[in-house]
Amino acid sequence: MIRSIDTLSRNFNVLQKRQENISANVANINTAGYKSQELIQSTLASKTMVNHLGGPKLNQQQNLGGFSFGNQLDEVFKNFEPGGLKGTSSQTDFALSGNGFFTLAGDDGQTYYTKNGQFLANDNGELVNQDGHRVMGKDASGQPTPIQMNATDFSVNSSGMINGTALQLLLTEFENPATLNSMGGTLYTGQGGTIMNGEMTVFQGMIETSNVKTVDEITNLMLVSREFGANQKVLSVADETLKKSVNEIGRV
Repeated sequence: MIRSIDTLSRNFNVLQKRQENISANVANINTAGYKSQELIQSTLASKTMVNHLGGPKLNQQQNLGGFSFGNQLDEVFKNFEPGGLKGTSSQTDFALSGNGFFTLAGDDGQTYYTKNGQFLANDNGELVNQDGHRVMGKDASGQPTPIQMNATDFSVNSSGMINGTALQLLLTEFENPATLNSMGGTLYTGQGGTIMNGEMTVFQGMIETSNVKTVDEITNLMLVSREFGANQKVLSVADETLKKSVNEIGRV
């Protein structure tokens, strides 16, 4: 009986994390460049339970069947399917076609990657994201350098070249984006990226919308709610059985 309650506890923990993940996806439906995440779970291997007849020394066992120890979380699946393209009125907004990421330099020395091209100019005239991380470009020799917005008419062509300069947006591609580490929101870190050279199209005055599908998230939330309810019923039965057992033992 205690084992069954322990199993239910594991199930409730998994369901709570799934619910939190759904909430995070829904909260970012309108966040540019946001990629939905899904928690992958599995059932722990069941174990055969036996009853030793007359004590363990007699080696007489009665098979009581299998017992499941509940569910566990295996991994977080990052869905990098592209979102839609949405026009804006800002010349500092960008969207990318394909698998590339904008490259950002943080004040902490960390390099970040993002699909969120909703940028702005800081007090120093540098192109930055909403967190203040500098958007990186590359010069003619391929060296990374922050993008300085010197001209009033800041224009970038479809290849990422910044008009009036020798700079080009520094775009990075990963063979398997699922290996990137999520830093929250739309920021990622990772190793093994390849600098892109004109393999994708840059759209100025546009952003990539979130790829969260509202209907899918509502469906997932309903499933989690039903699983919560089913586990709650089992827990109530287990609790009543445990109370009954304790009371009967107390009368012996």
